[in-house]
Amino acid sequence: MSHLTPMQWVTFCWTGFALYWLVSAFNRKVTKKRESFFERLRYTVPLLFAFYLLFRPEAHYRWLGVRFFPAGAAWEWIGVALTAAGVAIAIWARWHLGSNWSGIVTLKEGHELIRTGPYRAIRHPIYTGMLIALLGTLIAVGEVRGVIALACAWLSFYVKARREESFLAQEFGPAFSEHQRNTGMFFPKLPELPR
Repeated sequence: MSHLTPMQWVTFCWTGFALYWLVSAFNRKVTKKRESFFERLRYTVPLLFAFYLLFRPEAHYRWLGVRFFPAGAAWEWIGVALTAAGVAIAIWARWHLGSNWSGIVTLKEGHELIRTGPYRAIRHPIYTGMLIALLGTLIAVGEVRGVIALACAWLSFYVKARREESFLAQEFGPAFSEHQRNTGMFFPKLPELPR
């Protein structure tokens, strides 16, 4: 393991993420409301495109393969560290969601509004973790295609998060409104400056 390249470590992080997601997906509550297939496509397609750009060798094509970050081991290891940190945040957030989690926008029977762990400060910390991990992967890859991939992923998560929030607002009303006031969507809310 000590002789792995930075990109092999990045792949190792994402593989660990995928395995945790697969195993934890078996622990879900029964769905009582879900979005339609076409609503899901609005955020799934950009995310699939983002992962294609980052992880498929053929995406290294012409201007997409132009360096965005300088080549060098230091940048690549910074990318590995960010990828690992992002994956850890996403797994921590997923663990706190427990059986309320779903890969698509749903409400579950007995759905709970989670306010523990990273959800104390961030409404969508799984996406936060994934965005940090994707930023790390972009730095490790170091090419323009990574910047486009990160932008596509952010768009995907933003669309999905807005949809999830509409479901949660309908389900939890004032409790969710209060949670929105006290938290940020992807990053902790900055304290208001005194006037």
